Amino acid sequence: MALQYAGVQVEHREIELRNKPQSMLRLSPKGTVPVLCIDGLVLDQSIDIMQWALKASDPDGWSDLDESIAQAWIKKNDELFKSLLDQYKYPNRHSELDQAVVLADAMELLLKPMEVALGASKYLLGNKMTWVDVAIFPFIRQFMMVDQQRFAKLPLPHVQRWLRQHMESELFISVMDKHPAWRD
Repeated sequence: MALQYAGVQVEHREIELRNKPQSMLRLSPKGTVPVLCIDGLVLDQSIDIMQWALKASDPDGWSDLDESIAQAWIKKNDELFKSLLDQYKYPNRHSELDQAVVLADAMELLLKPMEVALGASKYLLGNKMTWVDVAIFPFIRQFMMVDQQRFAKLPLPHVQRWLRQHMESELFISVMDKHPAWRD
């Protein structure tokens, strides 16, 4: 989304994670996605790609924010919530865990604080979208997609509004085209 927003043209290569092409692994031996390779620069972290794109172009000022507050949201999401998302998405891999407990932990850790923030303003850091909204949105979307009916019943009307707003946005829709898996 940040690349599209910044007007950065890229050749999209869809990666099948069970069959990673050698060309990708040569660029990024970690074997994770996304990977951006541009003019010899290889970035293999979403946040790094977003920051790079926003340095190239940030027409609506997504980077005009309090960096310490932004980093606090990212830390909650990246260091703690992603693990809960994995446990929630793949209960068969975490059969020792009670899904109700995982959901309660996710609510306390990130979803309820988001609900409070979004009850006070349209976006996580105020009344203007920032890169933090775009960085966290895909993970909340994944969480919602695990059990959409259950998510709809959670006491999160502001989070649900924010999520719908992103999912229905022209920006999101413009990057959701399906691509065939890349083969070397």
